[in-house]
Amino acid sequence: MPISELLLTEFDAEMQKTRETLERLPIDKKDFAPHPKSMPLGKLAPHVAELAGFGLTILTTPELDFSTGGTTRPKFESAEQLVKAFDEGAAKARAALKNTPDEAWTQNWKLSFQGKPIFSGSRFLAYRQMFLNHLVHHRAQLGVYLRLNEKPVPATYGPSADDTMGF
Repeated sequence: MPISELLLTEFDAEMQKTRETLERLPIDKKDFAPHPKSMPLGKLAPHVAELAGFGLTILTTPELDFSTGGTTRPKFESAEQLVKAFDEGAAKARAALKNTPDEAWTQNWKLSFQGKPIFSGSRFLAYRQMFLNHLVHHRAQLGVYLRLNEKPVPATYGPSADDTMGF
């Protein structure tokens, strides 16, 4: 079985969980941050929405220098608009994932800023750490933002206090 085929089930599950989180965002709380060092919701939510596009970049290019381009961060105009941007990026990333041959996973992938290295390792490690784990990390942050703003937190790896799934 190809590596990509093994990863598709996880990809689909993580994209669905992220989509459900984005759907619940309070548009009127763009400036909310739980701590002075935390990113405000109006910056964090668009970052999460753009991350699927970053997955596409990892799967289809050998490197990215943030100073010369990258993904386009959507504006935080509505939860629906962020979900749409996320869905578009996820669809492209899924197609790229499905078509990534096994030998591509061991190829080197680099991330830099103005030529200074941020990450260098296998495409598989970049996909897992820089894209998927990064997405899960920020989605979890959004869960905290939802909770602190009295919005229901979706179930992720089991039920939440809001989505108990009958428990």
